[in-house]
Amino acid sequence: MKTISAVALDDTDRKMIRALQADGRMTNADLAKAVNLSESACLRRLRALEAAEVISRYTAIINERAVGLPISVFVTVTLSSQAEAALTAFETAIAAVPEVVECYLMTGGSDYLLRLVVRDVDDLERVHSRELTRIPGVSRVSSSVAMRTVVKRGALPV
Repeated sequence: MKTISAVALDDTDRKMIRALQADGRMTNADLAKAVNLSESACLRRLRALEAAEVISRYTAIINERAVGLPISVFVTVTLSSQAEAALTAFETAIAAVPEVVECYLMTGGSDYLLRLVVRDVDDLERVHSRELTRIPGVSRVSSSVAMRTVVKRGALPV
């Protein structure tokens, strides 16, 4: 994964980002109006934000419960080795598990923190026993089921 440096943003850039975080489907004309720019100037700035990878992609936010994946599970994974090859092998394998929607390399007692979405406890057991524990180099897996989502933001505080 390549490293991206922070980009200097002015007030107009921040307004554009906030507007797009609220409605990623807005037209360039609507965005230009919202940030008080001409359409051509707005499009140039938008393309520059995309080129700098400030905006890395556009996506829809799907209601997990509505598509039958109501349970979020946080999983810590400890590997038997922290050698670069072991980390790379784990990251390649975990990227192929569709129930894993987030994966972070961590400091502290565990090597990785995952967030999974599953249908039910049986689905969790299947992912745990057939996917997570079968990845070479995994020495410990610990799961915590989220009872309720308290805060989940899709927008960054820019």
